[in-house]
Amino acid sequence: MLDTAVRAGQGRGMSRLLADEEITTALGDLPGWRRDGQSLVAAYDAPDFPTAVQLIVEAGDEAEQLGHHPDVDLRWKVTHWRLSTHSAGGLTQLDIDLAHRISQAAARLGAGAGEAR
Repeated sequence: MLDTAVRAGQGRGMSRLLADEEITTALGDLPGWRRDGQSLVAAYDAPDFPTAVQLIVEAGDEAEQLGHHPDVDLRWKVTHWRLSTHSAGGLTQLDIDLAHRISQAAARLGAGAGEAR
C-alpha cells in the first residue's frame, strides 16, 4: 500500500515546465519515445496480450507512486502511451521520470519499442 505522502500527490510538486533543450536531452536517454507537441509518446509491442496488460499494471503502479498518470491505449499486444503534465500545460520532470519507469517495465517484460501515434 502506498504511504500517505505519495497518495496525497507528493510528486505533483515537480511541475515546472521543461525547456525545449531539457526535453531534447532527456529524449536522448529514452529510446522509442518522441515529442508530439506538449506530450511525450511511445508504443511498446509486447510478446502477447497478457504481457501487454501486465505492462499497463506495472506502469500504473509506478504512476501511482509518482502521483502522475499517463494516457494509455491497448490494441491487442501493443500499448500506446502519451505523457503530459496537464496542470502545468506541457512537459515536466514527472513526464520524463514516468517515461523512464515505463521503459524499464517494458524491458523487463520483453516488450520492444513500436510505432508511436
